[in-house]
Amino acid sequence: MYEYNKSIKSSVSDEPINTYLLRPLAGLLVQALYKTRATPNQVTIASTIAGLIAALVYLKGTYLAVVFAGLLVTVKDVLDSADGQLARTKQQYSRMGRFLDSIGDFVVIVGLFASIGYTLSMRHGNLEYAILAFLGLAGTTFRVSYHVFYQASFLHLEQKYQTNRISEEIRREDESGDRSTLQLQVVFQAIYGWQDRLVLRIDGWCMGRRRGDEFQKEWYSDIVAIRMSGFLGMGTELFLLTVCSLFNRLELYLYLNAVLMNGVLLFNLLYRGVLLRRRLSIRNDALEH
Repeated sequence: MYEYNKSIKSSVSDEPINTYLLRPLAGLLVQALYKTRATPNQVTIASTIAGLIAALVYLKGTYLAVVFAGLLVTVKDVLDSADGQLARTKQQYSRMGRFLDSIGDFVVIVGLFASIGYTLSMRHGNLEYAILAFLGLAGTTFRVSYHVFYQASFLHLEQKYQTNRISEEIRREDESGDRSTLQLQVVFQAIYGWQDRLVLRIDGWCMGRRRGDEFQKEWYSDIVAIRMSGFLGMGTELFLLTVCSLFNRLELYLYLNAVLMNGVLLFNLLYRGVLLRRRLSIRNDALEH
């Protein structure tokens, strides 16, 4: 039988907006699809289509169009939660689904920022908003990669999320596996590989010279750090767009994306690189002596 609690990743590492809004809504859809032949990959494709339709609607630029597009963004968000929940409920995990989901998210984000940048540039007659949209695209994809890295690291420590890896470099077993999955993995690497490597380097900088097993276990399982990075996931990023769209304030959204969301990222980096590293170093030094 369908059980909502078994369909979620983790109430600790997940985004607050997912835990309290998007996943409960997605749960209703998953419950309806549970006894059907619907597959997680089909829901992923539907999520991508909803996001791309939203991008097209933003191009109209009218008040009603912007509001409707914002609502479609949340539909995309709910479907994006539902595909994983359906996979966990039906035990239909697949690496193909993992890559299809991430690639679909990237395509949607590119479409959304391109549409918003074009619409605002035409409305105001300058390129300021096109530049802000490009910076928003780069910032959003990186922040989401940051969130996914620490969420995946935490879930691996919890013995969950074992089908997927923290870093998805192509390995020998991948090359000898399913060709369609490998092709998607190649595309995934082209999109996200540099971001994953950059996040790993930043993580190493924040961690400092400590590399012991116990230190790393505490580092990746720190509840405060995990909950803080939850404000940088895809659900949160897109929900902010929905809220601004409902008030027809796309200009405000681009500024919030550049200032507020990067401020949240900076706060995460400072917490890990200063407070958490210091606290864990003191604790480990005390244990060693």
